[in-house]
Amino acid sequence: MTNSKPKVIKDYNKLDKELQEQIKLIYTDGFADNLIHFFDKNGIKITVLPFETEDKYYMLRMTENEAVTLIDNDDDYDDDGFLKNEVKQDYEDKYAELDHIADQISDDDED
Repeated sequence: MTNSKPKVIKDYNKLDKELQEQIKLIYTDGFADNLIHFFDKNGIKITVLPFETEDKYYMLRMTENEAVTLIDNDDDYDDDGFLKNEVKQDYEDKYAELDHIADQISDDDED
């Protein structure tokens, strides 16, 4: 993460469709296993899904249950919680020119 980018805490459902698609492309195996936890200034545990673009670092608020439910109810994911191959290909084609997506896809491919 680059510290100079502004951090944006937001609900996943309040993002525009294009950002949601980019997030799905990065988290092809769902959200729940990728959540991070921290405590806010009042000591309340916050759970977020991190997502970085070229100009912002998003922390998308969601509980583990919400993360599972989002994927279960999303037609872009199969019954096992993986992004469908045809959807992944469509999103890769659509967003391949975005550096933050291309970098993260190539990083995932190296694993």
